[in-house]
Amino acid sequence: MPLYLVRHAKAGSRHGFDGPDHLRPLTPPGVAQAAAIAQRFDGDAVTRVVSSPYVRCVQTVEPLATRRGLVVEPLDLLAEGSAFEPVLALLAAADDGLVACTHGDVLPDVLDALHRRGTRLEAPADQRKGVVWVLHRDAEGGVARAHAVPPP
Repeated sequence: MPLYLVRHAKAGSRHGFDGPDHLRPLTPPGVAQAAAIAQRFDGDAVTRVVSSPYVRCVQTVEPLATRRGLVVEPLDLLAEGSAFEPVLALLAAADDGLVACTHGDVLPDVLDALHRRGTRLEAPADQRKGVVWVLHRDAEGGVARAHAVPPP
């Protein structure tokens, strides 16, 4: 069973938001994306939902968590500006079915690090808002291959 890495859905402009960036919410199209992302997981075993504590990330995976009777667990290591190493450690230690939501600066660093460690990326490094990366493990628990599910 795979792990999943999600980039948050569409949020308002950083420069157009009057408030701290960590409170910037999803836009109406982002809310629709979040609902579609939750539907995308129908039929998949989701065991845990974690997210950057930023509002836009939590809002992206809340519909999924709600559908599954789970709560979104905020983790600072997924926040904007975070290093990739703690994310790799999270993925290595996680049970199958983990869904983790992060940001556009963290996602490419994690994908690059996985690739350097031997993960086969079966799709171009899609980093658009709302993309879901499906990470397939090998027998030893490492990430053997990954592919992107385009954003809704």
